Amino acid sequence: MVAKPGMNVSGGKDPGEMILLGRITATFGIKGWVKIFSHTEDRAGIADYNPWHLLLRGKWLTARPLEARLQGKGVVARIEGVDDCDTAEGYIGAEIHIRRDQLPAAKEGEVYWIDLEGLRVVNAEGEDLGVVDYLFDCGANDVLVVKGDRERLIPYVRGQVVTNVDLEAGVLTVDWDKDF
Repeated sequence: MVAKPGMNVSGGKDPGEMILLGRITATFGIKGWVKIFSHTEDRAGIADYNPWHLLLRGKWLTARPLEARLQGKGVVARIEGVDDCDTAEGYIGAEIHIRRDQLPAAKEGEVYWIDLEGLRVVNAEGEDLGVVDYLFDCGANDVLVVKGDRERLIPYVRGQVVTNVDLEAGVLTVDWDKDF
């Protein structure tokens, strides 16, 4: 199983590494709320990570989410010190990051998506298929985007397709034909 921050926490990674959780996309209402595109598995759970480190026009800012809730297909949130629409407008486009050490440890048998990114992918025959560039959720399962001699989309299905994840060695083994 792949855990998403609520989409990284083993393998000797830098605990201060910044992890992207979402982006502020628009204002919401007149009281300073903002709309958020959240990458977290529980979309509204993005507010559970506190503080946020916002990357806005090339500068880092620290912000404290006070509350968040689902609104339609998205999330709206209130940020400490942002009490009106004009102030909220200044945050549009900000990327929401957290430090790696703010993530809870992955549960037994789970890994965070970001821990898979950059792993070398080999099949059962030992053939090199490339490197995990990123993942996406297609509903039925997560999908690895592997870039090598060509781009491959490989379903992240533990036990059937993904047979081993070795974070220490930086290798993900798959039951996948090189010609697929």
